[in-house]
Amino acid sequence: MARPPPPLLLGLLLLRLLLQLAAAGRPCGPTGLSRDTVLGRLGANITLTCQDKVPANATVLWQVEEQGSAGGWARRLAEGSMLLLRRLRYEDSGRYSCSVGSHLLRSLRLLVAAPPCLAEPPETPQVSCYRRSHDKDILCEWPQQERPSPGTRAMLWVKRRFVAENGTEQRCRYFSKARKFSCRVKVPPGTDDTKHLVVSTCVSNSAGGSAGKDKIITLSGVPVKPDPPINVTVEALEKAPQRLRVNWSYPSSWDPRFYWLRFQVRYRPEPAPAFMEVDQVTTTWLDIHDAWHGTRHVVQVRAKDEFGHGAWSEWSQEAVGTPWTDPRDLTSEMEPFSSQLPMEDGTYGVTLPPELFGEDHANSAGGSVMEPSTHPVASPYAFLVTGGSLLLGIALFVGIVVRYRQMWWTNEQERTKPEGEGQHMLVPLGLPLPTLNDTPLLSHSSPSAPGMLHITHSDYSSSGQ
Repeated sequence: MARPPPPLLLGLLLLRLLLQLAAAGRPCGPTGLSRDTVLGRLGANITLTCQDKVPANATVLWQVEEQGSAGGWARRLAEGSMLLLRRLRYEDSGRYSCSVGSHLLRSLRLLVAAPPCLAEPPETPQVSCYRRSHDKDILCEWPQQERPSPGTRAMLWVKRRFVAENGTEQRCRYFSKARKFSCRVKVPPGTDDTKHLVVSTCVSNSAGGSAGKDKIITLSGVPVKPDPPINVTVEALEKAPQRLRVNWSYPSSWDPRFYWLRFQVRYRPEPAPAFMEVDQVTTTWLDIHDAWHGTRHVVQVRAKDEFGHGAWSEWSQEAVGTPWTDPRDLTSEMEPFSSQLPMEDGTYGVTLPPELFGEDHANSAGGSVMEPSTHPVASPYAFLVTGGSLLLGIALFVGIVVRYRQMWWTNEQERTKPEGEGQHMLVPLGLPLPTLNDTPLLSHSSPSAPGMLHITHSDYSSSGQ
């Protein structure tokens, strides 16, 4: 194969160099310190490196400049391509150099500082970009595990791919609560939605700098990630000891007039470590039907595009609430003796103490688990009806006993009276009527005694014979 002519080869090399320059990000180094300065932590160990490549069969000598010396290298330390310094002291600060013979290879300045004043090199950014809604700007962010030291600077550059131009530069903000850096992307003017953009990042402080991997994005391909829902509240429902009402609002960055969101709710009783989740919620409220009676619950909500595009938002801030409890319900005093545990089928059982079953507490560690059931709350009217019926029955029984006693006492009094007392003689109402043989003479009542019947005898003495 024929070798390309020198002008063509030069053109190819120049084109490759331009592409590399277009894809490369901005230089990322420490802020406020020169490149030959190294920071060391007081009391820690540090290793100084001479060069990546050292001539073969060459003896590398390390030296340190004595403090107060006019010039030259006063004290030799060790031989080798690396120098290990143990348990750094303030007196170890100074300029260290490595050389081969009379040829100087590298010179470093070591600064020893205490932990509050010493900055660690920043973490390497792991950048992700998204939109907060379909009509919002692009945001790029990355998490930061440790709080950045004072003076830390985070920068972001955006430019079109394969174009030799300077990218638009913007500074990023650090959010302490979320522990992340966030930057708003300024798109170069005239950029098409399908054209590729190169996003470069850099975080630097006095100890050094860290550059993130370049990210290639397009305006049409950036996923949608809404902000978390706001105004999350948890309310108890009256006379519902196992229900909670959760309410929330759309984030201010999302306009529900054009696109809706779907939500996911997670909640847990405070004694439980794991959350229970409810998906496919399209409203801004939810009723929880399996809350633990008398127990405080933690609730969070997150959102996603209604069509499932993009990613879930971050979880909202925690909201807490406790189900309704009847103040007259004395079972709340027995709360330490019962608990609810999640069952395998997703429901909840009740764990009762062994003492209720007469078992030894030491021999039954887990108690007995009962099947889930619904116990209605006792109404005060039932107690009133039951108590009234009981009182009425007692009164009726007492009345019957008293009446029986009175009848028994009266009969006893009749039996104990003397004979003849209280008895009356029977007196005939009139004389007996004579028979036919007596031939009585009957006459009507006399005027002197109207209504009276008079009997006369002609010879009453002879009739008796």
